[in-house]
Amino acid sequence: MATMKVVAITGERACELVEKPVPRAKDEFAVVKVQVAPMCTEYKAYLGGKATDRLGHEAAGEIAEVGRACALAVGDRVAVMPQYVCGRCALCVTGDYIHCQEKIDVETLTGNTAGTATYAQYLVKQDWLLLPLPDDVSYEHGSMACCGLGPTFGAMQRMCVDAFDTVLITGMGPVGLGGVINATYRGARVIVVEPNPFRANLAKELGAVAAVEPGADALDQIMSLTQGRGPDKAIDCTGASAAQRLLIDATRRRGHIAFVGEGGPLELVVSRDMIRKGLSLHGCWHWNLRDTPRMMQVIRQCGRKLDILITHEFAMPDVGQAWDLQIEGNCGKVLLKPWG
Repeated sequence: MATMKVVAITGERACELVEKPVPRAKDEFAVVKVQVAPMCTEYKAYLGGKATDRLGHEAAGEIAEVGRACALAVGDRVAVMPQYVCGRCALCVTGDYIHCQEKIDVETLTGNTAGTATYAQYLVKQDWLLLPLPDDVSYEHGSMACCGLGPTFGAMQRMCVDAFDTVLITGMGPVGLGGVINATYRGARVIVVEPNPFRANLAKELGAVAAVEPGADALDQIMSLTQGRGPDKAIDCTGASAAQRLLIDATRRRGHIAFVGEGGPLELVVSRDMIRKGLSLHGCWHWNLRDTPRMMQVIRQCGRKLDILITHEFAMPDVGQAWDLQIEGNCGKVLLKPWG
């Protein structure tokens, strides 16, 4: 049986490469040879010592094998969307598959014992969650269709961000930096909140007009930058209740706020925060697949900015170094190369 290399966390800040069987295609499932695996929040499991070899949810690669009902062909270049879902419910068929309540056991369905991790040389996925990449889009840029650009793209679609808007974004990790790209592509004016100087400077290089440090006077600075009115739209990419609270206090009346960062409790005073201000709050996880042509347009036309967003690349044997860098925070989006 053919095997592949897969990243495994073995303890606190400890990891290694392990051998796993290469998955096989079946029916509508295809096997993807992973060329690029963008790194997201998996460093938290590495930092905490959570032992697992099922890591990652972002990838781009080449179709290596197809099932008999698969709509793709061997050699096709694709961006891999996250999750394993039913594909039949109303949410899936209308493009909002990320909210599907009917998750599937892909290993049981395909007869594989591995293939759901992206920190691996191969993975298995339904054909409709594999988005063909245009010939002039690299694997590196195409892989940004997941968490690099995806969450904030979905938020901006939901809030109808355009050139008339000032957009406030809290948190300049890779997702927030992708938000700067998405907002400036639409012509919006962007203000960011970020304590890390490296990431604040990266945000300004991507087009943000100002970077505010979080703290007691952050609200006053934001109001000054918006002539006392507040931003029209706002996105939190931190998941921190203080940042979410700042957005509620800062955003103008009748404005829109999207929560993208995974967080905990947030105290709201319904009368003051919602009714009197007329705010609309949106929970945004991903983007609707019906907008794939628009996503690909952003990727194709923002290549220079994507090169700024992607600050580091690591070969898979060096994944520990990549995680250490993410923990330090002086980086944008980090890519893992399984064949590097």
